[in-house]
Amino acid sequence: MTEGTSELTAPELTRDSILVLDDKRFIADNVALVTGAASGIGRATAVALAVNGLTVIGADIDGDGLIETADIIDDLTASGLFYDVETDLTNAGDIRAVVEAATKEGTLRYVANIAGLQHIDPIAEFPVDRYDHLQDVLIRAPFLTARAAIPHIEATDDGVGAIANMSSVHGQYATQRKPAYIIAKHALNGLTRSIAAEGDGLLRSFSVSAGYVLTPLMMNQIEQTANQRNISTEAVVEDVMLGQARTKEMMTPAEVANLFVFGFSGHGRHLNGGDLLWDGGFTTTYE
Repeated sequence: MTEGTSELTAPELTRDSILVLDDKRFIADNVALVTGAASGIGRATAVALAVNGLTVIGADIDGDGLIETADIIDDLTASGLFYDVETDLTNAGDIRAVVEAATKEGTLRYVANIAGLQHIDPIAEFPVDRYDHLQDVLIRAPFLTARAAIPHIEATDDGVGAIANMSSVHGQYATQRKPAYIIAKHALNGLTRSIAAEGDGLLRSFSVSAGYVLTPLMMNQIEQTANQRNISTEAVVEDVMLGQARTKEMMTPAEVANLFVFGFSGHGRHLNGGDLLWDGGFTTTYE
């Protein structure tokens, strides 16, 4: 970490980095919808679910990034299928359309709401338009996606499925200069529990809360924080981000994607309304 941020790049997605489970519902007839599938955790999750045999619908506003995700899935000779659907998650019509597209490719059972973005400013200086945009993508879109998907999951032959939401350590506590993101992640935890409360144990919901993950979003955040605090990027990583953690390295997108694979599988059948907190001890241990 101390030699510079040039080392802070996510390793290439490989089959060895992906958790592969033998699960009776991980078949091409069953569909998983993944938002944010053009990069980072969303891309890794789309790849991991396709490698596990599911048909995956990747939704993102970045069409070129979705094509790159499709290429990775092809390179890994995944047993599942992948279809990309360019989607503006701030548009309710687009959200309804991508859910309908998912139902046309098989039995929709799984949704992974992963799309994310960030803006760093103190509350008194936070641009209202950026606040609204973050809430649209991080809260409103997952709610509308769940709203559109739930009737389809409940209408399957056994009603079994799961909706997973990408939360964060910032859904557990607050730090400075990220108010919109922190508010959204706390709200997303509430959405997760609300879905679980209405799911009767068959339609489950869970969230994933990672610490700091090597994604393009995170790399931009490192640079922005360094500029705002007038410190080096190395200091941002070592002191600001990982200073409180016991595990002194960032997670990879594949490691987070594997949590979605496990949660969707039959091994996660008692994970309902709960949170997979994988943060290296960041929120639970103190010096």
